[in-house]
Amino acid sequence: MELFLFIITAAIALAGAVAMVLTRNAIHSALFLLLNFGAVAVLFLLLYSPFLFAIQLTVYAGAIMVLFLFVVMLLGAERVEDAPDQIAWQRPLGLAMGLMLLLVALATAFRSSAFAPAPGGAALEAFGDPAALGALLFTHYLLPFQVTGIILLVAVIGVVVLNQRRRPRPSEAKTR
Repeated sequence: MELFLFIITAAIALAGAVAMVLTRNAIHSALFLLLNFGAVAVLFLLLYSPFLFAIQLTVYAGAIMVLFLFVVMLLGAERVEDAPDQIAWQRPLGLAMGLMLLLVALATAFRSSAFAPAPGGAALEAFGDPAALGALLFTHYLLPFQVTGIILLVAVIGVVVLNQRRRPRPSEAKTR
């Protein structure tokens, strides 16, 4: 049963990623990315890691997607293509994959052993442990963690600077 759920979830994640890259509309790409983040969250649930499942949903599917959509709206990319979609299969495919992902997540969550420790030793038991993750993140992976934060900050500042439109000063507006 687990293998079947994994195959369905992996197929949804791959299809969402491919659709995200192939879609020309920036808003639709962001929504397919959201579907992909949801599929990855379900994969964490299949790995008996409810903490990483919750973090994936709240941080990536929540906060990062809000940031992406903010940047898309700030750049005005949603107005670039006001024409109707050329590919009619996008909406039914997105709805079908979202529904399948929801069914897989519910089936995984309601299994009796979904939140029990995984068999296979201490390494798998500590996989989703918040204390072990925090210890690794702030000791061994501290530099990559901080570099990632700086890269995200520079990207947001770069988008704002590149999108800044020069506004005429009040003295310049009167002379025109």
